[in-house]
Amino acid sequence: MNIGSLLPRHARYRPNHLAFVCGDQRFTYREFNAYVNTLANALLACGLSKGDKMATLLPNCTELMAAYWAAAKTGIVIVPCSPLLQDSGLTTLLNDSDTVLVLADAGFTDTLERIRGDLPAIQADRFILVAGEPRQGFRSYTEFVAAASQDNPPDADLNDDDVYNIMYSSGTTGAPKGIVHTHYIRAMYCTIFGACWRMTPESVVLHAGSIVFNGAMLDLMPWMYLGCTYILHKAFAAEDVIADTAKEKVTHIVMVPSQIIAMLNSPVFASDKLESLEMIQNVGAPLHLEHKHRLNEQLPGRFYELYGLTEGFMTVLDKHDAIRKVGSVGVPPPFLEMRIVNDSGEECALGEIGEICGKGPMLMPGYYKRPDLTEKAIINGWLYTGDAGYVDDEGYLFLVDRLKDMIISGGVNVYPKDIEEIIIREQVLESASNAVKISVDVADALSSIIGASKTAQQRWNSSRKISSYKAVTSRAPPRNKPEQKIQEELSSMNIASTKKWSGIGMASALAFTAVTGSALADKIPLEFPKPMFVGTPVKAERKNLETRTPSKIVKEIEASTPTAAARSPGPVRTRPRQDRRGPQRGFFRRL
Repeated sequence: MNIGSLLPRHARYRPNHLAFVCGDQRFTYREFNAYVNTLANALLACGLSKGDKMATLLPNCTELMAAYWAAAKTGIVIVPCSPLLQDSGLTTLLNDSDTVLVLADAGFTDTLERIRGDLPAIQADRFILVAGEPRQGFRSYTEFVAAASQDNPPDADLNDDDVYNIMYSSGTTGAPKGIVHTHYIRAMYCTIFGACWRMTPESVVLHAGSIVFNGAMLDLMPWMYLGCTYILHKAFAAEDVIADTAKEKVTHIVMVPSQIIAMLNSPVFASDKLESLEMIQNVGAPLHLEHKHRLNEQLPGRFYELYGLTEGFMTVLDKHDAIRKVGSVGVPPPFLEMRIVNDSGEECALGEIGEICGKGPMLMPGYYKRPDLTEKAIINGWLYTGDAGYVDDEGYLFLVDRLKDMIISGGVNVYPKDIEEIIIREQVLESASNAVKISVDVADALSSIIGASKTAQQRWNSSRKISSYKAVTSRAPPRNKPEQKIQEELSSMNIASTKKWSGIGMASALAFTAVTGSALADKIPLEFPKPMFVGTPVKAERKNLETRTPSKIVKEIEASTPTAAARSPGPVRTRPRQDRRGPQRGFFRRL
């Protein structure tokens, strides 16, 4: 299955159908195929061939989309890089992936200049600058493709097992891991998700999140498979999403929770403006029940939710089950299998919490150049996710949390997710999870909590030499350097046992300390910084903190949600794997 054959097919059989829109640029399939061909032929002309690695350091733009499909046509392996990467982290990733050419945005030129000497595999003329003023040491994209043909490139003789991309996860510890996807795996994304979302050749897809993360492939691959229309926003703005949905008659949209909340809270929100929507797909993190109910009231019959890993397992909650099975993350799509296992590797009983395992045709062949980590993640063909969950009597999966995030309080297993549900429902901290864990950068949140004269964001950016335009506001807290920063800041405040928050989302830490009235709760401000996705400051109101003790919180959790204690007597059993780096929670954990 060669996904590079899809674009030329549509250029031949539906040449005048609108293919791709980004800003003021609009392409039919004939036009987009020609545009992609110029990049594909330019890459071949500069000496790249099947199997060579091309990295991208780009925001959402037409050139980034062209790079995806130029790679598909030529057999070149694309390595999409997060805009968070700087200096040592970027050097490690580019060298680990064996990258030989970089397509970069102007914001990365200073960084690339600093590390150029540490990238021996990248020749001097293979640093391509996509936008910005001409700069010495970089070839402009316009110059790079100027002499290239618009004809289809030579057949690359691709097969199912040829690698299409390497997606790097942050990992739970240590250096990032390269997750390999083949042409066959991406073809499975095309067919399986196209069916799951009920997409057709007449569908109109809108995507406003970054397309360098694997969650973007949920609608990007089915779009090209079916030959429908794809609208890419350069950055998220709720008002723009609403306006374009009404204007372009958008049918399918993939969003993270904070984007959904921003859309619902937008002053221009109106159900009739979004009546063309057939799917609102939630990815990136579970949408809290409070917001699910609101969405289903305002836009009924459209909500899908997906739980998944970049490594290649996922479940889907269909729109017809969104109310009947609220709280569930659905069932595996066709051809995928799932089981919940205990520490002995035996399948758990219904309702019993254990580790979620999965397998199917989307499963990665392995981590790039890391067979040791692959062997720990995939055992007898099953991917061990490191996530805790249970299934009900109909086989629907209910996600509990990361196994390592569990808190034991008074002999009761308490999960951050349970705490967050109470925080949202009771509005102890309004939209706490979405304001901190999803939308607001960890360091920004810390700067508000600690109140330093120089913000933690500024100190963090300075220490990593991060470009100003790359201030992080849209990603879940990474589990390496930024999380270390959290612990350092908490330690400086002389808060006892800060180590117990290791691996726990910032929202959970804030929520737990807020409702228990600990020392950290006194540091929580009345207003969080402005989130990128929410668009307005999130108010944080503390209610009766002095009366809410840990034991009361545990009782509330027991009364309102089926906790581990209620579902399964005794401790949660999980398969012990010492020194095992768990897989990235692909659409729940991003780089």
